[in-house]
Amino acid sequence: MTALQRYIAEEIATDHVDGLLTRREAMRRLTLLGMGAAAASALIAACAKQEEPTQAPTAPAPSTGPTTSSSSLPPGMANVRPTTPITWRGPQCELQAAWAQAPDSKGAVLVIHENKGLTDWVRSVAGRLAGAGYSALAVDLLSEEGGTGTFQDPAQATATLVKTVPERFTRDLDSSVAELKLRARGQKVGVVGFCFGGGLVWQLLAAGALGVAAAVPFYGPLPDNPDFTGSKAAVLGIYGALDTRVTGSEPAAKAALDRAGLVNDLVVEPNADHAFFNDTGPRYNAVAAADAWQRLLDWFGRYLGAQ
Repeated sequence: MTALQRYIAEEIATDHVDGLLTRREAMRRLTLLGMGAAAASALIAACAKQEEPTQAPTAPAPSTGPTTSSSSLPPGMANVRPTTPITWRGPQCELQAAWAQAPDSKGAVLVIHENKGLTDWVRSVAGRLAGAGYSALAVDLLSEEGGTGTFQDPAQATATLVKTVPERFTRDLDSSVAELKLRARGQKVGVVGFCFGGGLVWQLLAAGALGVAAAVPFYGPLPDNPDFTGSKAAVLGIYGALDTRVTGSEPAAKAALDRAGLVNDLVVEPNADHAFFNDTGPRYNAVAAADAWQRLLDWFGRYLGAQ
């Protein structure tokens, strides 16, 4: 089992421990990943034990952010741009994506989705980036299966992503970067990913991240024994302080980035849990999301082009 596969299985178990999934649903989802009942039960028990030193687990508040009308919209939504479905010929199949063109583009960004596939929320992130001046492409990594929309059950989409060989993701992401360069000629390319997608940003960096000048993984699992020496990207890593399962890998990420000589800054948002940037999820934290969004824009402004 790869680091990314372990991460998704643990995420499901943790969601149950935190009260976000019933045990029955957690067991169903773990079974879809290929785990037997005994292994799934053991994983749930292990995740529950890890949380015992803290206070009794409770579902985090949906938002700790300001409630004034000027702050009610998620970061970047005030200037969000529309997205358009696009396709191009990828390494193995026709790749699908959502494209958002910035009016006066100062850089291009590849958006890598969470483990549910290319959802409306991910499309909105591409639109927000375009509204901030960065043309954005959100690729659907389930294109070979017909696209995220072909899955009636989001858990099936997740299971399919888990069972996909990592090399396919790298090929499709490299193809996406090439497509971005065609659509935004002469502009530098950045990449951002969330959760599962954050893990793929790390994976892409380990594979060399050809043509990528800046990378921003949000709370993504680090590959085993990462080696980023083939990459030239400036890396901004975003973590949540309460997300100890992922944030515990921050020192190893820092060490690997420093060994590779990459410009980097790893930020741990206080009082923020896993997936705190997703305003459609139960762990959304408005204060942390706003801070992370501004840091992301500053990073892209510095390494993709002058603001």
